[in-house]
Amino acid sequence: MTLLQIDGLQVELVRKNIRTLRLTVYAPDGKVRVAAPMRMAASTIEEFVAARRVWILKHQAKFASRERPVALAYVSGETHFFQGQGYQLQVHEAQGRSRVAIRDEQYLDLYTLESSTKEQRESIMTAWYRAQLKSQLPALLTKWESVVGQQAAAWGIKQMRTRWGTCNIQARRIWLNLELIKRPPGCLEYVVVHELVHLHERYHNTRFWGFMDEFMPEWRTYKAQLSQVTLGPAGGSDAH
Repeated sequence: MTLLQIDGLQVELVRKNIRTLRLTVYAPDGKVRVAAPMRMAASTIEEFVAARRVWILKHQAKFASRERPVALAYVSGETHFFQGQGYQLQVHEAQGRSRVAIRDEQYLDLYTLESSTKEQRESIMTAWYRAQLKSQLPALLTKWESVVGQQAAAWGIKQMRTRWGTCNIQARRIWLNLELIKRPPGCLEYVVVHELVHLHERYHNTRFWGFMDEFMPEWRTYKAQLSQVTLGPAGGSDAH
């Protein structure tokens, strides 16, 4: 890897056995990387990057404005989100089985052993979030499968660092990111519809977005809300 300064931008250059240039801006810090053919002239690479300077700056600004994940200690007083609303966490000493409950529409009460570690409290909260999302999905899928006209053969929940959802078209299996339970309900519905539409159309092309406009005309609002959240360091935007 080589570091270059091109038109005021710091760029990582990686030579690969490829035929065309590929430019990527990575979240969350806006790092710029160019993958180039082994023998391509440096001047050609510099012209390629310089021509896309506005595009690079646009995506760097977008990543900089995103909501960054907050390091949580799982102690009383922290704000934790559920369905788009912030709740103040209150940790209570309790014997027996740990549990989580919403109180007065403003508190998340976590009952656990006084000796519990941060990791144990996090695990309890994660299990609660998973149970909440799992309980909502059957009804949501039934609702939107009838609208979209496609049915998922199976679905699941997992934590993903770069995607809100995925669809295995061949298996007709949908996976949804656990983090969606922390976002406004419309965002969860948007991702459900998005993945179901992939059963009509594999690619994000004009036909795909046409289906989205037909089935969920307000999808852009929810997509914009999710675009303000950084899931993990591996995300990015590409240009060719």
